[in-house]
Amino acid sequence: MTKPQLVRARIQAGVWEGVLTMPDGSAAPADLQVTHLSQNIDGITVTPRPDQPGAFNISVPIPAELLTDGVQTFLIADRDSGETLNAFSIVTGQPLETDIRAEVDLLREELDMLKRAFRRHCTETG
Repeated sequence: MTKPQLVRARIQAGVWEGVLTMPDGSAAPADLQVTHLSQNIDGITVTPRPDQPGAFNISVPIPAELLTDGVQTFLIADRDSGETLNAFSIVTGQPLETDIRAEVDLLREELDMLKRAFRRHCTETG
């Protein structure tokens, strides 16, 4: 048997939303659990999608008290098999020095500075 598929739809108003599809078109969804730092998160809602047999809308409220500086990762797993079906991370606070976006921005600034210096050099020597 193949595993259930959980696809992220969006995060809105502090709620992660996704679509769970059961491999056999089952009318019963997988028993899901959400954890953050091995702590269970309550409040998951599972609603059948009327237009799609074996598919369910999943909503996971993101507790505000868990959001602190740094990267917070939440795992969504099948409680029975323990297999992770999806995960999401939230970055808050000061940008991480190793964050690739910050590195790209820094490289862009340095490239712009080098371009200006090179152009100035070309006009002065040309």
